[in-house]
Amino acid sequence: MAEQLALDAGGVLAALVLVAALLYVSMAVRRRLFARGGGAVECSLRVLHPEGGAPGVWRLGIGRYKGDALHWHRVFGFRSRPRQVIHRRGLSVTNRREPDPDEADGLLPDVSIIEVRDGDLTVELAMGASAMTGFLAWLEAAPPGFPVELHPPE
Repeated sequence: MAEQLALDAGGVLAALVLVAALLYVSMAVRRRLFARGGGAVECSLRVLHPEGGAPGVWRLGIGRYKGDALHWHRVFGFRSRPRQVIHRRGLSVTNRREPDPDEADGLLPDVSIIEVRDGDLTVELAMGASAMTGFLAWLEAAPPGFPVELHPPE
């Protein structure tokens, strides 16, 4: 009886290790597929509520430029569709700041935060210097007739 219980526990443990390894590999492959097409940057995102309530939680993700939109995907997830889509047309960058000490622990090192408004959606994006430069260049490269507002101090 004790031998059978030990074999069952060993089988369960082996199955759990196998499932964890498969989850890790699938997330690594998903991340590589996002980055493979180019135009992908690591950035954290949190949603700001229009009523002025507490902001959402910072989520680590990958932003991918697709034409006139930035598609944001969570790093730790399995969805192929983006969690947020930020459109360049009518986009407004309203604030740029450094992270507060309280929130810096949950973000990548050496990031800046910008507040972005896309219609009713207001989010903050936390990016490293090169990703931020690329984002601002993407905004400034909007075709004629695309209203884009850049308000933060440079």
